[in-house]
Amino acid sequence: MDAHQKVLLVDAGSGFYRVARYPLGDFFGPVDLGLHLAGRYNSLNFGVGLLAGSILPGSNRLIFTGFSTNWGGFYVSTMGGAGLVFDNLGINLVSLVGKAPTPSILYLNRTHGEEIEVRIEPVEVHKVWRNGRGGVYSLLDHVFERFGGQYQTDPRILATGPAAETTDFGSIVSVPIADGKLSTVDTWAGRGGFGSKMLQQHGIAAVIYGGTFVDEDFRDRKVADQWFQDKYNKKLSAKDFEATVKYRYDPKFETGGTFGVNYATMGGRVLAFNYRTIYLDEAERLELHQKFVVEHYLRQFNEETIAAKQQHICGEPCPAVCKKTNGPFKKDYEPYQTMGPLCGIFDQRAAEKLNHRADAYGFDAISVGGVLAWLLDCLDQGVLAPDELGVASRPAFSPAGFAIEADSMHNAELGCALLDGIVQRRGRLDLSEGARKLARRWARDKGKQVLDPFVYVAFARKGWIVPNQYWTPGALSPMPIMGKYYMYYGNDFLPPRSLGRINAERFRNELVMDNLGACRFHRLWAEEMLPEIIGALFGKKDEYLSRIAVTASRINSRNSSIFWESERNADCVYTFLRRQREVENNTRPELLAWLDKFHRDRREAALEFWYEVHKGIHESLREF
Repeated sequence: MDAHQKVLLVDAGSGFYRVARYPLGDFFGPVDLGLHLAGRYNSLNFGVGLLAGSILPGSNRLIFTGFSTNWGGFYVSTMGGAGLVFDNLGINLVSLVGKAPTPSILYLNRTHGEEIEVRIEPVEVHKVWRNGRGGVYSLLDHVFERFGGQYQTDPRILATGPAAETTDFGSIVSVPIADGKLSTVDTWAGRGGFGSKMLQQHGIAAVIYGGTFVDEDFRDRKVADQWFQDKYNKKLSAKDFEATVKYRYDPKFETGGTFGVNYATMGGRVLAFNYRTIYLDEAERLELHQKFVVEHYLRQFNEETIAAKQQHICGEPCPAVCKKTNGPFKKDYEPYQTMGPLCGIFDQRAAEKLNHRADAYGFDAISVGGVLAWLLDCLDQGVLAPDELGVASRPAFSPAGFAIEADSMHNAELGCALLDGIVQRRGRLDLSEGARKLARRWARDKGKQVLDPFVYVAFARKGWIVPNQYWTPGALSPMPIMGKYYMYYGNDFLPPRSLGRINAERFRNELVMDNLGACRFHRLWAEEMLPEIIGALFGKKDEYLSRIAVTASRINSRNSSIFWESERNADCVYTFLRRQREVENNTRPELLAWLDKFHRDRREAALEFWYEVHKGIHESLREF
């Protein structure tokens, strides 16, 4: 196998490009190499791991890296399946610098052993977004119609939407293409605002790539089976099938996928109405979860998606078949949580309406759902007036007397109007510099009550991201990269210093997978086995693990996390601790001590808790 990382460096402004080689050992994959290139050129990088195209399931994620427009620091975002076609280019990474003078399409094509053909083609992106299916979907159609016939095999397309132009948290979408047809199963590099970076900083609205180059991929199943037999006493396929049961179908809960299993198991940990459920007692939360979620929202999903076996792959052969759908609508937990219960929406028709509008615009779905929930909360409290946001009504934002179908649809339509306003910069909805800066500006005018309901993790001066949708302190940690699973999100209590340390361990383990382009849905074997496989194939297991530790340390050296600016952030932590004592019957002395601190002075306790997590992170992510 080739012992180099091959990088296609493309200047979008001039069209100049060249291929650079980096020895294996200096760098191992798209994260450590992307960190190097981003630090040198502020480039947007996307590529695959060393195992792309191999027989190892989940090894074909496309990894995006660079300095994020909305987080403000170095970021990593991943897209399912899109690496399989990228591998046909015969390179490991594209590094994009410069800016095209007009919105353009980056065209990459390679036929057999010939040089990669690179073109920068202008596109009337606003006209395209307005026509056809609208937004990102119209751009996917346009690019395929315009260039798809120039490929000998099915290519893959990356596209942005209007959110990439008007906000700092636009994402990048792609769909598998098979037999000359675009799938409706979209996959996203959603977190980190890389769609905004690609369009605003590089002038690239879309990328189409593909080819017929054949390189040396690991395909020896007998050897792989022996590795897994030695480690787990199971063949590769059997171990992977066991590891991905949650994402396919879990018979214990009679449902599957992140949506099904998470909603089936959360119970009193439900988050709804912009996190207001943290202030309810456990009986009220359990009642809400049972009536609104289990008996309606989850029931619809199970009947329409699970029973109907509407499940698909992301573009590579994989037993997880994790893409759960209902017709054209893909049902993942976090988008259908932030633009579901968090926005006061508990009906699939209403959630589909809002999620589809956000997807067409090309938003980071989790972040925009958190922003919408905050805006709806402010409207409900009267902190913001409808005319300030360019809408005509207020939401139904309390479980008392909530009509599931009617009120869910009302909130979804109000959410769609807010999305339209954000994209059009209507009223006071200018998110071009991010929701955190907008919230702080409003707070100076209206008082801190407009900022306090907004739950986000802050980074540096303007950086922000809506956290993962789990009621746990780990989701609000001061890590160098947040909004992903580079932290501990378990439901148990850990003293904050210990939480920081286990966050750091989780960070390194996730980097083990991301730097090889591996899907975390396979993590029950991938974290352990991938370094072993690098050792077997390249003789560099120890070097790989050492490079991961160094990369984690260097990313953390730029850690500019900011103490929680919103009162609701601190309240999420305090109520989590209180629930541990009152509901989970946890009597650990450390927990009781922290509860006492929060009772005596909530703000001082929150600051101390945050800093203790921070200490655990920094003492664990030191290079030496």
